[in-house]
Amino acid sequence: MPAQPIGAPAPLDGRIPAGSAVRCEERDFSLYVHVPFCSVRCGYCDFNTYATDDFGNGVGLGSYAQDAVAELEFAQRVLRESGVPDRPLYSIFFGGGTPTKLPAADLVTVLQSAIELFGLQKGAEVTTEANPDSVIRDDLFELRAGGFTRVSFGMQSVIPSVLEVLDRTHTPANVPKVVQWAKEAGLQVSVDLIYGTPGETLEQWRESAQAAVSYQPDHISAYSLIIEEGTKLAAQIRRGDYQMPDNDLMADMYLAAEEIFSAGGYHWYEVSNYSTTEATRSRHNYAYWRNQDWWGIGPGAHSHINGTRWWNLKHPVPYAHKVREGLSPAAAREVLSAETRRFEDIMLQVRVIDGLHISKLDGSRSPQDIESSLDWLQAQGLIEPRARSEGRVQLTLQGRLLGDAVTRELLPDL
Repeated sequence: MPAQPIGAPAPLDGRIPAGSAVRCEERDFSLYVHVPFCSVRCGYCDFNTYATDDFGNGVGLGSYAQDAVAELEFAQRVLRESGVPDRPLYSIFFGGGTPTKLPAADLVTVLQSAIELFGLQKGAEVTTEANPDSVIRDDLFELRAGGFTRVSFGMQSVIPSVLEVLDRTHTPANVPKVVQWAKEAGLQVSVDLIYGTPGETLEQWRESAQAAVSYQPDHISAYSLIIEEGTKLAAQIRRGDYQMPDNDLMADMYLAAEEIFSAGGYHWYEVSNYSTTEATRSRHNYAYWRNQDWWGIGPGAHSHINGTRWWNLKHPVPYAHKVREGLSPAAAREVLSAETRRFEDIMLQVRVIDGLHISKLDGSRSPQDIESSLDWLQAQGLIEPRARSEGRVQLTLQGRLLGDAVTRELLPDL
């Protein structure tokens, strides 16, 4: 598990700098709830997760909902005392870990507490991630009745050998079943896929992508496998147990996904995300890509309020002790510079279909240099000419394959 970022000490009262409270009413406010429990820790995972239900000291699965509610109450108090205006929640996302390791009633308890404390915008999206083996039909109906609107299933692949390399324990045949149950409950459905697993062939990836389309979810995410240091899979690759696919195969997999998803009625709206309509895009992820505000609840969760970012203690025991004492569970924080915020805005916004407004580049370089970079990107077929004429940088299909190169060309000094 990787170390946390290095930052400045976080105040025990959680107070946010006065500058970050300014004009917050113009920004959307979301909530992320991190549930760190898993049945098995996957070999590729570097998230803050634990394959145990009981840490001792009265901390564990059974006490998690109570501790999450304690941090929610702390968050409301801190924001008000910091001068941040009350804002109803734009979106709520329960991630992990496996949130559905918690009983559905506990998830609903946390959600209803959040709504009581902050309110909820009309049309707000409320999502939980789920392992296809961690829910039954009644759970999904209980979640929908309790206010959830969306469920995201970790499908990853339909190929048993690929799932074995990833240490995924779910049964592929359960995915279409739980997708159908969720639809019957009235939930929007997303499925998450991973491509580029060591040993995975292009044909196997195509089979997984086609299966995902055949289940007819509202949304599909398809992420390339990133090997993070400190994970089991990183050690296996280092020992030579597995070999990562080359860049050409990864590009072919991305192009295959584009072909299969497009034929199935799914349209890209972010480099790794596809939806059937604009209404079924991930509202919560859009808040991240637009660098809006969110409070992260739970061990290791990250938060961001208008340029101030902090992250909670990772281990559930010290985290729980802090929130039970009414103190900030933050491990550290940082106040972002204007330059860092501009860089992050550009890096994130260039990835979405709406694109980056060219005016965002003003001040970073001379107008002549900016135009020269745009000319080069257009000549290379990486950005759409029509969008450029409208004042936006929008990636072409080739540009999506080389998004990092586009960002470096736009911001060569960062």
